[in-house]
Amino acid sequence: MGRLGNAKIHVERAIKQKKIFMIQGHYPVIRCLLRRRGWVEKKMTHHTGTTLPLPLKGQESSGMCDSDTTLDEDEDEGEELQPPQLFDFSNLLEFDDLDGTHALMSRMVRNETPYFIWTTRRDVLDCRFLSKDQMINHYARAGSFTTKVGLCLNLRNLPWFDEADADSFFPRCYRLGAEDDKRAFIEDFWLTAARNVLKLVVKSEWKPRSIQKEEEQVPEDKQLKKQEKKPVTVSPEFVDEALCACEEHLSNLAHTDIDKDLEAPLYLSPEGWSLFLQQYYQVVHEGAELKHLDTQVQRCEDILQQLRAVVPQLDMEGDRNIWIVKPGAKSRGRGIMCMDHLEEMLKLVNCNPLVMKDGNSVHLCNNSIQKHLKNSCHRHPQLPPDNMWSSQKFQAHLQKLGAPEAWSTIIVPGMKAAVIHALQTSQDSVQCRKASFELYGADFVFGEDFQPWLIEINASPTMAPSTAVTAQLCAGVQADTLRVVIDRRQDRTCDTGAFELIYKQPAVEVPQYVGIQLLVEGATIKKPTTCHKQMVIHPALPHLLTQRDPGEGKDSGVLTHSPLLLPQSLHQGPAAFTPCIPTPGLWPQSTA
Repeated sequence: MGRLGNAKIHVERAIKQKKIFMIQGHYPVIRCLLRRRGWVEKKMTHHTGTTLPLPLKGQESSGMCDSDTTLDEDEDEGEELQPPQLFDFSNLLEFDDLDGTHALMSRMVRNETPYFIWTTRRDVLDCRFLSKDQMINHYARAGSFTTKVGLCLNLRNLPWFDEADADSFFPRCYRLGAEDDKRAFIEDFWLTAARNVLKLVVKSEWKPRSIQKEEEQVPEDKQLKKQEKKPVTVSPEFVDEALCACEEHLSNLAHTDIDKDLEAPLYLSPEGWSLFLQQYYQVVHEGAELKHLDTQVQRCEDILQQLRAVVPQLDMEGDRNIWIVKPGAKSRGRGIMCMDHLEEMLKLVNCNPLVMKDGNSVHLCNNSIQKHLKNSCHRHPQLPPDNMWSSQKFQAHLQKLGAPEAWSTIIVPGMKAAVIHALQTSQDSVQCRKASFELYGADFVFGEDFQPWLIEINASPTMAPSTAVTAQLCAGVQADTLRVVIDRRQDRTCDTGAFELIYKQPAVEVPQYVGIQLLVEGATIKKPTTCHKQMVIHPALPHLLTQRDPGEGKDSGVLTHSPLLLPQSLHQGPAAFTPCIPTPGLWPQSTA
């Protein structure tokens, strides 16, 4: 039997078993592994009628819907098309169709329905037109956690889903384009500056003696130059302002100000904060000397200790009030700036940027940034030339740092919890579809205490073998993905590779909305007034009005419930509680 006959038999079997797949882009690992499973590829074309309808223009185009519907959020297709020269996955791939058999079979199935679809962007196909047994590697409306804005907004709802605080794993984040967020960010910047002043006071007091001696032993000519500059000094009253602002913030967090008059002025007005920031900039950015009293040091330490219990990001926010400013719908590091002046950041409001708190973390940028830079000749010799470590080498580095357990006890559990919480808060927004799946890439940075901080979650992460590490990692991820979405359908106990189930919850059926208006209206409770009306006594409740004392006569009675609240529904009108006090003279008279 010739090549044509074998191809025809293979195609007929694939059609019968619904093993037709379609791929957009250069994914040699996926292609090879599907072919080894007996699948036949239908080439994705762009002619009308051969692909499924595209979404209508403008449909699901808001920032909360899908990150991959915007051009900026799409993966780097230039990287995707690079030949995987570093790839070596146990001779798995067949890069060339030498005899043209696969091309021949693809032509045979050109009019067949694909049952496995892999695309680089979700909006290539409209999931609404797919049948239930057609698998696709995207969910609709996943922008609730794959965009910076979506993740920022949804994590604020975490207390409704779990007993966790998003501030413990996600840096504080604000949308300057939203008025409420803008005001909250301004207040956050003010309070962060006040906390930084307290940190600077404590840091200056506990400065190592060796550094103090070096400063005292500065040559005379340098000392004269410093004296000529006449350094600016900031008085201890500035520290008092920072202390009072932090104490007021603690009072607000503890709700001890609940009885405070709403119209009572804050310790610092917006004008006062503006003057405070001017002095703060002088200390932090212009080298002004911060004067403080000895009594203020202990007070600063005490306030910081109290803040540490209620502000999870106190230790990671640094002492220079630096914020990351990034566009809300761009990826791969484009448009990102680090800024530390409030006025400059507020000028960007018209650009609708997103601001995120920076901290004492080392951000190893992704390869999209580093591939354009040249390594310094003064870099550490143990750093790899492509600036990327595998998790095994990172764990070896932690071992050298004296923290061998940090990976298994802090880093991995922290990353899992952050991803779970992000998905919990987005589960009502993402469109559920049983035959859909998707790969996401979560970016983390680690603090000095190894605590992971979630930066963002990307849709459609690039699978290009850009470095020696990603050449192995991305191939393994693609192979394990097929094990989960294809092999596990037939065998629930099959090997899923490096994937593990980290969270499972029962499916909750969302009740259908039937138009009932669940509105609760409140009214001011007024002080009861005397009601000169005859008291209405319900026949079933006579014992509530009169109770006899032991030894009293039958005609005596003592009222023990006054005033009495009776529901009007027992005798008239809608249900409400009305205080009624009988007219004098209607009480049962005592014979005592």
